Amino acid sequence: MRDDKPTLSLVVFGNVDAGKSTTIGHLIYKCGGISDKQIEKYTKEAVELGKGSFKYAWVLDNLKTE
Repeated sequence: MRDDKPTLSLVVFGNVDAGKSTTIGHLIYKCGGISDKQIEKYTKEAVELGKGSFKYAWVLDNLKTE
């Protein structure tokens, strides 16, 4: 993410399989935190494994802060 913007701390909680990682991954993508090329890679990998809806959750799995 860009360093010239203020930091926002966010807490997300919910039940197992409620979509927390997917929601945050999608937010990171929409805010420009990852490239279209990266999301295309995650989409391809997710579809190959039969888990197409996991593409945004994998954004978090690949972050250092996760």
